[in-house]
Amino acid sequence: MPATFRLLGLLVVSLVTAGCQTTPRPGTMAPRTGDEIVVAGKFVHTGTPVVLWMDPDGYNAYQTENPASTAQTIDAETSNAEPRRTRPTRRYSQRRGSDLTDAENERVRKDGWDLPTLQKVVDQFVLHYDVAGTSRNCFNVLQRRGISVHFLLDIDGTLYQTLDLQEAAWHATTANNRSVGIEIANMGAYGKFEKSPLPAWYKKDEEGNTRIVLPPRFGDGGVRTPNFVGYPARPEPVTGRVQGGQLTQYDYTPEQYKALSHLVAALSTTLPKIKCDYPRDAAGNLILRKLPEEELEAYGGVLGHFHVQSNKIDPGPAFQWNLVIENARRLMEENAANARRAPVLRSPRQS
Repeated sequence: MPATFRLLGLLVVSLVTAGCQTTPRPGTMAPRTGDEIVVAGKFVHTGTPVVLWMDPDGYNAYQTENPASTAQTIDAETSNAEPRRTRPTRRYSQRRGSDLTDAENERVRKDGWDLPTLQKVVDQFVLHYDVAGTSRNCFNVLQRRGISVHFLLDIDGTLYQTLDLQEAAWHATTANNRSVGIEIANMGAYGKFEKSPLPAWYKKDEEGNTRIVLPPRFGDGGVRTPNFVGYPARPEPVTGRVQGGQLTQYDYTPEQYKALSHLVAALSTTLPKIKCDYPRDAAGNLILRKLPEEELEAYGGVLGHFHVQSNKIDPGPAFQWNLVIENARRLMEENAANARRAPVLRSPRQS
């Protein structure tokens, strides 16, 4: 695929790392360290484990074939998933630069996206829960439906990138062209009278702690960390209102919150129009409904699927917005401080 070949020979862009980096010798190969995401054909560090679509264990949304097996996917009876859609085998599209000049649009059409041009277009990071339990199951569901998302975040905190961020993934209708999307492994939120899969996925262990239990048909679920046992960040289900409805949901895992904070910091640094914040009302509180169209059009930053579409409620009432944003801001501040402390290289004439 073209996006993969463009990666060969590219230098690593170290934007969100802690500490000073040793300058590599010219002409040496720059090895991946396993925490990079890909933005317009360039590697960008995140400080958290990332598996890319070209890796042996990666999930590749560029592929055009349908999954051969559905044995590891969740059945419709235990999800609030949308029906399968008939779509072309290609599950993404090229971003359109509505705010670009004619010359910029022509250059993108001919030569593809570069990072400075992409920075002018992408300004939103949309959060979804997957109602699939694990990232492997989620990817299979997305493939069957003919849709896509840039990132999957598994219960053990492993990030999977399925597409270069220069592509428009199909995940959030009107926001697709301007946004980056992520599906976070979580079984979702439910109203009082809805059939809920939560009792089958969350059990008490011998010490009374709530843990995630994958139904036997999922095997290990594709979770990358061997023998991983996931615990919600809060042991009891969380109840709250989204889109005016009362919903109950189990929290995400601490590993997911940590990885997501790193990703938000990386995205807000690399794509500065994605501000490190979420939609707030006049009092500074999280807005818990779809944004009016004019507000959505003007908004740049992190937001939930429910801010984009009135028929969506993810990432749900359990999601800890302040935890993610405050940790991401701290990481960005630490990175900026490290950059200021980095030694200044002088030429021999200046010594």
